[in-house]
Amino acid sequence: MNNIFLQSNIIFQYPTWFIFLCLLAGAIYAFSLYYRDKSFGEQSRKLNIGLGTLRFSTVTIICLLLLSPVIKRTITQTQQPIVVLAQDNSESIGGSMSEETQAQYQKDMEVLKEQLSATYDLKTYSFGSTVREGIDYSFSDKATDIAGFMQEMYDLYSNQNIGTIIWASDGIYNQGSDPIYLGNKLNTPVFSVALGDTIPKKDLVLKKVYNNQITYLGDRFTVQIDLAAINCGASATKLTISKGGKRLQEKLITIANNDFFTTEEITLEATRSGVQKYTVSLSPIGGEATQANNSKNFYIDVLDARQKILLLAESPHPDMAAIKRTINNNKNYEVEIKYADDFSESVAGYDFVILHQLPSIRNNISTVLTTIRTKKIPHLFVVGTLTNLPNLNQSQDLVQINGRGNQTNDAQGTLVPSFNTFTLDDRVKDLIAQLPPVTTPFAEFKPKADAMVLLNQRIGSINTEYPLLVLGEEQGLKKGVLTGEGIWKWRIFDYVQNQSHDLFDELLGKVIQYLSTKEDKRRFRAFASNTLYNENEVITIDAELYNSNYERINTPEARLTITNDKGEKFPFTFNKTESSYALNAGRLPEGSYQFEAKTVFNGEELKSGGAFSVQSIQLEVFETTANHQLLNLISNKNGGTVVGPTELLKLPELITAKGFAKPVLYDTVKTRSLIHLKWIFFLLLGLLSLEWFLRRYFGSY
Repeated sequence: MNNIFLQSNIIFQYPTWFIFLCLLAGAIYAFSLYYRDKSFGEQSRKLNIGLGTLRFSTVTIICLLLLSPVIKRTITQTQQPIVVLAQDNSESIGGSMSEETQAQYQKDMEVLKEQLSATYDLKTYSFGSTVREGIDYSFSDKATDIAGFMQEMYDLYSNQNIGTIIWASDGIYNQGSDPIYLGNKLNTPVFSVALGDTIPKKDLVLKKVYNNQITYLGDRFTVQIDLAAINCGASATKLTISKGGKRLQEKLITIANNDFFTTEEITLEATRSGVQKYTVSLSPIGGEATQANNSKNFYIDVLDARQKILLLAESPHPDMAAIKRTINNNKNYEVEIKYADDFSESVAGYDFVILHQLPSIRNNISTVLTTIRTKKIPHLFVVGTLTNLPNLNQSQDLVQINGRGNQTNDAQGTLVPSFNTFTLDDRVKDLIAQLPPVTTPFAEFKPKADAMVLLNQRIGSINTEYPLLVLGEEQGLKKGVLTGEGIWKWRIFDYVQNQSHDLFDELLGKVIQYLSTKEDKRRFRAFASNTLYNENEVITIDAELYNSNYERINTPEARLTITNDKGEKFPFTFNKTESSYALNAGRLPEGSYQFEAKTVFNGEELKSGGAFSVQSIQLEVFETTANHQLLNLISNKNGGTVVGPTELLKLPELITAKGFAKPVLYDTVKTRSLIHLKWIFFLLLGLLSLEWFLRRYFGSY
């Protein structure tokens, strides 16, 4: 509570004896005006005294105002010291108390709150995964970030009159940094209420599971499992990995001592696409304190989106290896090298095709080119000395190459400044200017008007308008032409200059990425912000609707249905944002979910769907032994002490004994010039008006 005392006085900017001069000026003025005035007849004497008094008051006040008087107001505020009372609301606290113990503890905390609030400015908080105001006894937080709590207290109260911090915790933290360093910054006594049990119990614990978040269908991936056993010596447990109730692998673990720890690595195969749920479990051992930490679920997003790239060539060439190595750096791509003489398959099964020195004189690959056009497969031509230029001109319209015999040129690449289809790192641009020449046909090159030229040819010292690398798109089909062979020299040059192939890989990789990326032409799309959420995270789903001009709109209503793995459906309605849709579905329990969004536009029902999974957070069950050493370190460093949960009501006495929680007096001084007070103006106006009225009434005017 805060007490406020107000004190006011008037200060003049000139010596105090000037006030006497103001009184003298008022008296002289009134005396000279009314002492011998006989204008009022029989009433002259008394009336003159009254009028003189009015004039004296008016002149004196005006003279006093000329001394620039100010009102000085001193506001003294007594601020009671702040006492913070905070409760660890994590699951480990609730798990260490019986219902009876919890009830008594809660009762004592409420009494403590009343006692502290009667004397101090009490602030209460709960903390766990987050910090929030008020004490919560649900003990439901899935994680504990003690450092986050300490930082919050420092940010809020480091510059205030904080008397002490009381926090009740078991000292177990599993998020954030080490709280010791932040605890030392508080600069106020910290009293710790030590909860939980410090005696290690017999327990088998799955400490951590390390796995990739993403893998590809058909790939094999490794899972690393850390497990510990406390007071379980001379026993054994079975480690099992299962999926959908089916056991995938088992391994017997022999526990050699009472303080046991080991790391196991298991290799699994991704056999289905989508977010897959796996369970790691340990068979229980008799007498365990809890079996809640004997199992853990983990999720892996298995992608079936790897694009198949065909590198089809007229004959072996060093370019093939350079291109393949660049493509293999991107796990989204799977590349195959084939030669035209032996290729009898259909290219329809590929997502992107690179045609090296094709079509050639020996292989016109007419079937391949027809399939590419009809199936709209994006592709890139690499022109070489074996390329049949007339057939090439018929196969694409980005650039017409009119050959002049069988001669060739050595051409370097120059970056076209106006190219803006995608961006390149400045280091890549510098590299392009230094790259060795490639072999291009001795020919006339005529690029299409709307073709996007990335590189032009520099032949010798002459910069030409002949394209070296040109990209384009026609009726949704992306294609490109590299008009020279020998880019393997570019890759080697990059390594010689920079001891890596990164810049070459970026240049060629971005060309392939642009050509191979398929645009999403759906008019209505819905997508979750993640494919995998933690159970304490909010599920957000966005949607977009496009009209026939492909302009984003949100005129009609859009709805969404989420279905869990039990078949239960949860309907929602999207909120409209500026030009799209957004939905906050809140938090959902662990499991796999499907969603379907619907809207009706111009009488047509449009749908879009997807899937996501929610994984549980089990941090609080993997550490069951209280860390009271942490509580002692923080309290001792800050001049406090540690008490048990049964000693809560002793804390007010301990705080008083420390003597840190004292009220602070704050003086606030405010000054204001009297001349700015409106009532003084009206007072002067009233005095002059009354004087004028009396003189008028008694016939002086």
